[in-house]
Amino acid sequence: MSETETRTLADLASAPIVTSAEAETIRVEPKRDAWGRSYATGRRKEAVARVWIKPGKGEITVNGKKAAQYFARPVLRMLITQPFLVADRYNQFDVVCTVVGGGLSGQAGAVRHGISRALTYYEPDLRGILKVAGFLTRDSRTVERKKYGRAKARRSFQFSKR
Repeated sequence: MSETETRTLADLASAPIVTSAEAETIRVEPKRDAWGRSYATGRRKEAVARVWIKPGKGEITVNGKKAAQYFARPVLRMLITQPFLVADRYNQFDVVCTVVGGGLSGQAGAVRHGISRALTYYEPDLRGILKVAGFLTRDSRTVERKKYGRAKARRSFQFSKR
């Protein structure tokens, strides 16, 4: 292959070894559906968000409501717009997402994770920027399970001396 040709992921899987000179010429193709959207799943705590992004005016819809209505707190709205600000793509994409499970904070984190992943599928060149910012890493912190003989995960029952 010449330097100007691009490879797909299937070609990369069958290729034996890639030298450092070839590594710079490999381009990952964008993943878009028939309507020009990119899809990704974001997760945080118990929340799971299914996110579709497409070029538009910057409208974010969460479970059929506008983001400002669904995420009432400004901190949560700021959280879901961070990937666009870091990638310098603010108000360039419309987002439609459905999110289930967890609370509002976990749902906002899941939407941010999904938006970041969808952006990397839409524009693979943004992966480095979003990776350095930490938006592509799934936050694995979850609630610790309750143990038997305990009131909660770690709290003991109240001790009575007499």
